Amino acid sequence: MKFTKKSHSCIVLEKDGRRLVVDPGMFSEEDAAAGADAILVTHEHPDHFDEARLRAALEARPDAEVWTLKSVADQLAAAFPGRVHTVGHGDTFTAAGFDVQVHGELHAVIHPDIPRITNVGYLIGGGVFHPGDALTVPDQPVDTLMLPVMAPWSKISEVIDYVREVKPRRAYDVHDALLTDLARPIYDRQIGALGGAEHLRLSPGASADL
Repeated sequence: MKFTKKSHSCIVLEKDGRRLVVDPGMFSEEDAAAGADAILVTHEHPDHFDEARLRAALEARPDAEVWTLKSVADQLAAAFPGRVHTVGHGDTFTAAGFDVQVHGELHAVIHPDIPRITNVGYLIGGGVFHPGDALTVPDQPVDTLMLPVMAPWSKISEVIDYVREVKPRRAYDVHDALLTDLARPIYDRQIGALGGAEHLRLSPGASADL
């Protein structure tokens, strides 16, 4: 499959002429969800879910569908009957020709005083895992981990330990819009040296074959 990195936590996977988009949020490109056959959303935070962009994509592509958790589905389902599917931990489905498994239930802890919201991760095509805003470890092997490299809810030691626990063959940075160019070499060096997996980073718009 072809993997294209979009800004922040958004990725695009393409196979057999079909296009799957994950987490096109407010930090992603305006057209990040355009042309998608299927869209997966991990949770409701605006850097992962931009309602206006999803509505525009669904209106422009009448056969496009969305899979997401209830908090997001409730905002879209009435306007797009039969096209917005609610999923949770343990569910499996096929979207744009990709087999998808759902893992996880809660967003990572930002602060003990902030209530935790729901968050799901998606294991796509049997080997690509996007965890959203959580450090969920699937109960099966992961070939390619989309690694939330920097967030208000994490520190680099947790990111490194997460790579070690998941044990992917390779990890691509996502959730990186707040990571400055000054800090990137530090993250690259430490995660690459200590994570135990090939650590990779693509610029927004760049692609790789998985």
